[in-house]
Amino acid sequence: MMKKILGLGFIIVLMAGCLKSKDSSVCGYTDSSVVAPQNEVDSVQAYLDSNHLTATKHASGLFYSITNPGTGTSINNLCTILKVTYKGKLKNGTTFDPGSDTAAATFELGRVIPGWQKGLPLIKEGGKIILYIPPSLGYGNTANGSIPANSTLIFDIDLLGVSNTY
Repeated sequence: MMKKILGLGFIIVLMAGCLKSKDSSVCGYTDSSVVAPQNEVDSVQAYLDSNHLTATKHASGLFYSITNPGTGTSINNLCTILKVTYKGKLKNGTTFDPGSDTAAATFELGRVIPGWQKGLPLIKEGGKIILYIPPSLGYGNTANGSIPANSTLIFDIDLLGVSNTY
């Protein structure tokens, strides 16, 4: 009986250790190593220049503009559960996802496109960021709903909540 109790205690401690892990592999996600090719980076830069927009280039090739860095919880890894409101459009101004200022979306960071995975950890809970995502960090050469293949995506995102459960 004592061995069963000790065994159960070990399993509980092991599970608790896994829940506190910062290793994204615990929840099944691997960090994307995708880097946008130079022609996509140049295309986003040309868009920014022609529209007199200022943004910072990330090592992955996405560009971002932080309008509010936030002061809350930081995103730890791809297992982090996020609550956001956002709007998405294409470079030609076409809105493909109007989002909503009142209805928030909730998801694990590992479930979204690489551009979001790289860009959202740049802000904290309560922050706001605009992401200019080259095609290879978005949907690539595959159309997705009203988004044509090889599209640069522009997202205006408010990070409302961060829950680091792992």
